[in-house]
Amino acid sequence: MEMIARLAAIEEIKTVKARYFRGLDQKDEVLLREVFADDVELDYRGSTADPATGRNFAGDTTDVLQRGGDRCARMIVAGMRDIVSVHHASVPEIDVVDESHAKAIWPMSDRLIFGNNGPLREMIGYGYYHETYVVERGRWRIETLRLTRLRLDFLQRDS
Repeated sequence: MEMIARLAAIEEIKTVKARYFRGLDQKDEVLLREVFADDVELDYRGSTADPATGRNFAGDTTDVLQRGGDRCARMIVAGMRDIVSVHHASVPEIDVVDESHAKAIWPMSDRLIFGNNGPLREMIGYGYYHETYVVERGRWRIETLRLTRLRLDFLQRDS
């Protein structure tokens, strides 16, 4: 693969990730569906659990692998409905494997502010997204996503 094509692919993949975060934070199902491959696999297992207690603050959706672009976009929007979130990533390691496959590791941080009925007031997380990408219908899309955490900070509700 020529250098110009490789650099163009890297920039397109960065845009896909930015659109994923915007879709996530704005709860935009259509945008999320556009960034996912048809057979996307999302693995958030363990990413929202308190390391001290094992209690999962996001419920069942982060306990199992999620598959399918339509299903995953719907699941994310439903799960984030009462949460205000801000997600950031920086300095990705992107490896373009060939003209239609790539992989990346993204350092990330996020802040989730739960609604009045949430189990916590806020959760602040730090970690990495491990992803693969595929060209589908002429565009780069997320094929697999695994979120791993280095740290989670929980802000409890005032009594």
